[in-house]
Amino acid sequence: MISSASIEKAGMNSPYSDRAVSLPTPALRPFIARYAGFRANGLPAGTHAGLPSRHVDLIISLGQPIHVIRMPNESLRPDAFTALVGGMKDAPAIVRHDGDLYGMHLFLTPLGARAILGVSSVELASRVVHLSDLWGSAAGNLIERLMAALTWQQRFAILDEEFMRRLIPIAMPREIAWAWGRLAQADGRVSIQGLARDLGWSRRHFSERFRTVLGVTPKTAARIFRFEHACWLIKAERPSLAEAAYACGYHDQAHMTLEWNALAGCTPRSWILSELPFLQDYELAASDDERCRRPG
Repeated sequence: MISSASIEKAGMNSPYSDRAVSLPTPALRPFIARYAGFRANGLPAGTHAGLPSRHVDLIISLGQPIHVIRMPNESLRPDAFTALVGGMKDAPAIVRHDGDLYGMHLFLTPLGARAILGVSSVELASRVVHLSDLWGSAAGNLIERLMAALTWQQRFAILDEEFMRRLIPIAMPREIAWAWGRLAQADGRVSIQGLARDLGWSRRHFSERFRTVLGVTPKTAARIFRFEHACWLIKAERPSLAEAAYACGYHDQAHMTLEWNALAGCTPRSWILSELPFLQDYELAASDDERCRRPG
């Protein structure tokens, strides 16, 4: 389980010189899953795939701008960001880096987009936007404070302070919260028709209500949950790809590869070689305290 503030010096096999993970203050936890800080120098220059996940991502650079060279929605143009907000998506965002990485990654729950950022998940779905587009000059003020701080603990405290000041608590509609919880607990391996039937709704009505609240359909959410579980399983247990496909509810390895190409932009084998060495535990939803609370 992630502690309230866990500071780690990276090991010999990690490309990160230091990293930190923290839970937000309790009042923020329904809206922010966790904070993470990271720093790495001298990595091979290249690209990194921002993967689909159950979270809305807020990423703040404390060094060089973040160059998104391919958006999850290909109708949007590439851009460079000091602080970006990425909504839930069913395709990767491709980021180019020069080998030096220094910043913070905040994992917002679907409710957090509205409660913290003041924008709905629907408006952010499959989009990457500047934090300044949502907060105006307050975004720059926050970044300056984070850059001036000397430790990760100080930065996490600044985030708590700023987000508590902006927090407008909201609740997810009871039926949608129930369906989201069922999908999360089952890692996406649950019938969408069955969920709709249990709610007494048609599948079409259920999908429309779900998308209106969360920005994605329940089918897309199920795909994301299953993909997240596969990522976690491959990193944590290193099964064969056929075993991972079976364990995660794909029809077979070919089906998992098809989904991986759509969601990660590459095959599972390519992802293991190019992305897995740089993937940190905090980036995987299944590694947070949510999984620790799940019955075995």
